[in-house]
Amino acid sequence: MYFASDNSGPVHPQVMAALSAANEGYQMAYGADTLMNEVRDRIRGIFEAPGAAVYLVATGTAANSLALSTLANPWDTVFCSPVAHIHEDECNAPEFYSGAKLTLVPGGDKMTADALRSTILAEETRGVHGPQRGPVSITQVTERGSVYSLEELQALCGVAKEYGLPVHLDGARFTNALVALNCSPAEMTWKSGVDAVSFGGTKNGLMGVEAVVFFDETKAWEFELRRKRGAHLFSKHRYLSAQMAAYLQDDLWLQMARQANDNCARLADGLRAKGASFLHQPQANMIFAEFSRARHKQLHDAGAVYHLWGGELDGADDAEPLACRLVCDWSISPEQIDQFIALL
Repeated sequence: MYFASDNSGPVHPQVMAALSAANEGYQMAYGADTLMNEVRDRIRGIFEAPGAAVYLVATGTAANSLALSTLANPWDTVFCSPVAHIHEDECNAPEFYSGAKLTLVPGGDKMTADALRSTILAEETRGVHGPQRGPVSITQVTERGSVYSLEELQALCGVAKEYGLPVHLDGARFTNALVALNCSPAEMTWKSGVDAVSFGGTKNGLMGVEAVVFFDETKAWEFELRRKRGAHLFSKHRYLSAQMAAYLQDDLWLQMARQANDNCARLADGLRAKGASFLHQPQANMIFAEFSRARHKQLHDAGAVYHLWGGELDGADDAEPLACRLVCDWSISPEQIDQFIALL
């Protein structure tokens, strides 16, 4: 009953087999391995972008930070939600790598086009003394488990384009959002106006690899330099390539995301049946729910692992409602979910 994070789940056996196969013999280093050519072609194919620049790094923080540093100048500001992953969970790495600051667009879980426009208009009002307008960064799936619709993405990108600003999509859970929307990668990125995407794999069954895709290939050489300068160019790059090649083989990436989302839907249905309330409506593989401290204690005592979202387990009032975050990955079994619900 492990619902702490999709980061915590196992690597898919097909990925482990691919790593073992890639370990045979010798390959050129620093991304010149033959597998990387295959990966580059496959990613260009699934994004319907034959001219896209495609690179691999080992972590989502590196993917977001290096991509944003390529899109932003040090005197710029990056526009994002107050609960964007780059703001909540990356220890100021985007600011460190880019030199830019983050400007938070007021609102809830998701940015709106109107709020983004107002926030953009408020910048570049002090000439040389203030930050200049820079990229817009969108977290998809959001940090609260919701998904931007294609219409919402297009509206945000449309506002960014009004002011000549590039758009970055933080897709750590890219595929969970994709299968939830039942759309194509192209529709969720460049066809909506996205200029660069962090195409995540670590949260979806890989050991540790993320792709950075630039639909504007003029950014390619700068990204290569920044990746090297930032110490994120792997010498034994073939082990990144092998993971991503296995991920894309026979639609494994889509299968795992669908399974994770289906697991989440099963869990959400069970929570509703038990009277739990939701802080946000779950749309992908993450749930924010609320039920009594007594129920939390019972679940933790039985071995369930998940994070409380504010509040402490040790408290005198067992009837007090406490919020929690529950995340499903591809590997959680229906039996584990049903056991959790039965205990609740």
